[in-house]
Amino acid sequence: MGRCINCNRESPTISEPLSVCLRCIREHFEDIHPRILKVHIESREAFNLPTQPPRKEGHRSCDLCVNRCQIEEGNVGYCGVRRGKGGDIIGGGPEEGTLDWYYDSLPTNCVADWVCPGGSGSGHPDFSYSSGPEYGYKNLAVFYKACTFNCLFCQNWHYRQSTYARRFITSSQLASKVDSRTACICYFGGDPTPQVRHAIRTSEYALRDNPDRPLRICWETNGSVSRPYLNKMAELSLKSGGCVKFDLKTFDEKLNLALCGIANKRTLDNFASLSSLIKERPEPPLLVASTLLVPGYIDEEEVGKIAQFIASLSPDIPYALLGFHPHFYMSDLPTTSRSHAEACKDIAEKRGLKNVRIGNLHLLRQD
Repeated sequence: MGRCINCNRESPTISEPLSVCLRCIREHFEDIHPRILKVHIESREAFNLPTQPPRKEGHRSCDLCVNRCQIEEGNVGYCGVRRGKGGDIIGGGPEEGTLDWYYDSLPTNCVADWVCPGGSGSGHPDFSYSSGPEYGYKNLAVFYKACTFNCLFCQNWHYRQSTYARRFITSSQLASKVDSRTACICYFGGDPTPQVRHAIRTSEYALRDNPDRPLRICWETNGSVSRPYLNKMAELSLKSGGCVKFDLKTFDEKLNLALCGIANKRTLDNFASLSSLIKERPEPPLLVASTLLVPGYIDEEEVGKIAQFIASLSPDIPYALLGFHPHFYMSDLPTTSRSHAEACKDIAEKRGLKNVRIGNLHLLRQD
């Protein structure tokens, strides 16, 4: 049971480590901002990560993401993999993958499984081996151990324990893991953004070495990547039949700052930019959105705003609402209730979206 330090309200859907409620985030952000900063600082100091994107006048800015870190000699950027050396910024290069990889049998628990070729047969025969789910094939899942956000509800926060482990795998080594039964590669994490150059080169090698057959390139991202790299990601997915899955965590910038530590304007702008490519390949869908239904913080109002934004770009963009499991600094919250998930689905459809799905059904609790 958490209590808001601003309004003194007590509720099981107020995270005790954060100690602020959704209403106060929306209406009294400046008053509670010091508390929000304190929690994010603590959550990063625990893993020796910079507490804010570094800014040092006279130093080069990293060009990979929205944070534009200016990194001093011997220090690291907000993501933990970019670092200053010899007046330059190194790390996260095309041949330096700090990651875990594994095979995941298709169909798999992908955010887009109900619309992607691996789970639905969409795009067959050009982009899929089957007119239905691709049984007998597999996904090369690539988990990058770095991120440009600091989500207090992170579902994969354990990667932070090995962010600094310099056991690299090169792009050619990773591309060689694609065998004859590999139908797709999915980059996620963390987030692929800090190591996007590695993912792009891996994809280029893999597609070069596996011509004339389906091999989809897919991404799961918070959307903070710089536009030139986003365009390259989209190009690889567009021609291969893959999709770019944006985690639209919030619509309200203040809420994004509270929950994720970083503003979301770049995310929304990048999502809008990619929506212009939908007409080039309507099927399988290039662009997919998802939102994690964090109890007490991602309510129907927030989902409605996200859905309205998506629908304004195209009502056909698939949207997944994901059940939440307690983790990291929000481990004291309950799982998402079925009634809340269904209410969010209803409001998203009322805002104009035609293809809304509730994911992670096994996590939903009965009211």
